Amino acid sequence: MRPLSTIAPEWWDYTTLDREILDDAAALTIKDISEMGRDGFTIKFYDTVEDFFLAEALEYITSWQAATADQPTGICGPIGPTEQLPLVARLVNELELDLKNCHFWGMDEWVVDGKETGMDFPLGFAKADWDLCFSRIRKDLLMPEENIHFPAADPTAYIKSWNDATCKVMQGGQGEIKHWAFNDPLRREGEYKDQPPTPEQYRQLATRVVDLHPMTQIQNARTSGGGAVQNVPTQAVTVGPQETWMAEKVSIWHPGVHDNDFGMRLSTLMISKKIPDSSVPMSLLADHDNVQFNFLRPAMNECTIEMH
Repeated sequence: MRPLSTIAPEWWDYTTLDREILDDAAALTIKDISEMGRDGFTIKFYDTVEDFFLAEALEYITSWQAATADQPTGICGPIGPTEQLPLVARLVNELELDLKNCHFWGMDEWVVDGKETGMDFPLGFAKADWDLCFSRIRKDLLMPEENIHFPAADPTAYIKSWNDATCKVMQGGQGEIKHWAFNDPLRREGEYKDQPPTPEQYRQLATRVVDLHPMTQIQNARTSGGGAVQNVPTQAVTVGPQETWMAEKVSIWHPGVHDNDFGMRLSTLMISKKIPDSSVPMSLLADHDNVQFNFLRPAMNECTIEMH
């Protein structure tokens, strides 16, 4: 029987892993990380904040440049990080890139009282995408609004939209609970009381409403709300592994402010060594054919004890 989580005993999470995996991850140097790429898993480092977020923005541009009337293409993008979004709008405008055949999928949205939050919700993800990106693109260049897809509590239309165009890239960040989007570990109950779902079981999940791990609530309060956890919903609707595996590439961006030095090491190790475990949802990307991890080098430190 696997150990209880040391941070939320009623949940699965990375603290239920074998201690040896955790210690091996903590011991990795930055040089070790740079050498952990393999076929299907690319690791890139960027030396400046400007280069990092420009490279992230350019994934939008190259995904959209591939679009034709016969073969529309798109990108699935996160809220967190967000610094790339104004750059995307500026690049579209400067390049005069016509987006009429392009698509965009938002990764997730908060759910309150069984309904996805609207454009008036301060923490809303669709609101952030419009405020930081789409409202800044020239109207004559912007894609049709029906090509901009945000998940809803009833995800039927959103799931169907994944058949309307090819997703060239799914971008994401990594949360402190080692998720992409809001693919959090599951509660430790029912058939998963003694063991978490197998990777195969977890990968069957499509876009759905999820309960958020307590650490996810705390992280979002820290990064977006000054720590006021009472303002963070306990549920969200999130793009699922099914849609993730429809993307030609999964590109994860680590600016060093969403997860910590240990967490970035742990998911890198588990993907590189092909150790998928649903208690660390990001590790399931070990089975995707094309994953890229992007690190901001100055934001990474050695994972050592340092008292302050």
